[in-house]
Amino acid sequence: MQRRYGRTDLLPLWIADMDFATPDFVIDALRKRLEHPVLGYTVDPPELWPSVINWIWSHHQYKVEVDWLSYIPGIVKGIGFVVNVFSKPGDKIIIQPPVYHPFRITPERNDREVIYNPLKEVNGRYEMDFDQLESIMNNKCRVLVMSNPQNPSGIVWSVETLQKLAHICNEHHIIVISDEIHCDMTLFGHKHHVFTSVSDEAAECGIVFGAPTKTFNMAGIVSSFAIVPNKKLREPFFRWLIANELNEPNIFAPIATIAALQKGENWRQQMLKYLEENVLFVEQYCKENMPKIKPWRPEASFLVWLDCRELHLSHSELINLFVNKARLAFNDGVMFGSNGQGFMRMNIGTPRAILKTALDKLKVVL
Repeated sequence: MQRRYGRTDLLPLWIADMDFATPDFVIDALRKRLEHPVLGYTVDPPELWPSVINWIWSHHQYKVEVDWLSYIPGIVKGIGFVVNVFSKPGDKIIIQPPVYHPFRITPERNDREVIYNPLKEVNGRYEMDFDQLESIMNNKCRVLVMSNPQNPSGIVWSVETLQKLAHICNEHHIIVISDEIHCDMTLFGHKHHVFTSVSDEAAECGIVFGAPTKTFNMAGIVSSFAIVPNKKLREPFFRWLIANELNEPNIFAPIATIAALQKGENWRQQMLKYLEENVLFVEQYCKENMPKIKPWRPEASFLVWLDCRELHLSHSELINLFVNKARLAFNDGVMFGSNGQGFMRMNIGTPRAILKTALDKLKVVL
């Protein structure tokens, strides 16, 4: 915290995991494995991929074949892997700000040029700007990295939006990476759509990354997976993972994943209900006490995009208000792109008493 914010006396609501205990059934499964005195080499349990396939089918009505699946050691790492397999230094990678900042950092650190297809704001939510997207595409563009559901705003993209994106990218021979780590945290009746499920064109150009780790609050158990329906993408990508031994999970990841996906539905439903109540609490608090701060209601995830533009503060003034006056550690909007200026991202995956404390601290300095 000192390195990031310059002080240590802040209430932290920026890290994208929840303050709730990891479910007992996950802990119990890990504890049972630890009762065995040998933590040696292992193989994937036979229940792993059927558990993933059954979960995706029951929750998203998408039939995934086992051959399409591979373990990856984290979604951001997976983005780096795709960038390295399917592009070369100097090639262009497209991102859609405001968006999770490793989408920019990872390609840049791999000597790729990041170009921007900014989301446009329409009636208090973001939409994709397809005209601008087509205007920046050329034969150096190799990959588009998408957040689905969108981070930081929590938007659940419609089937029509995903289909149009797939059509444009397929026409230009651009691979779409769809980061779907928040897909099982949809709120207020919204429904997630797996990118490669929406059309044949999406299946042709798409690589989907998913994980149970955000949903079941076990981010330290790195257990992510790739879904790649198109054999022309799957074979080189999976061959590269195998060659570098990056397709093999650690001993605990499959155990935690199986427990979460086989036993976690009731816990997930309770967690989502609590998150929805937290969203409503933040909305009502701001309306009654800080009307110039307008929370965008997330359609998925435990992150709330706070619109602070009516405060009419510069970027540095807004950070000073939150950090040095209110003593709050949030993500500032510019971290996600220049069009995030005037916003702050708040983690609401925490007990409501902590939310109230945070909002009270902000209220008294406005």
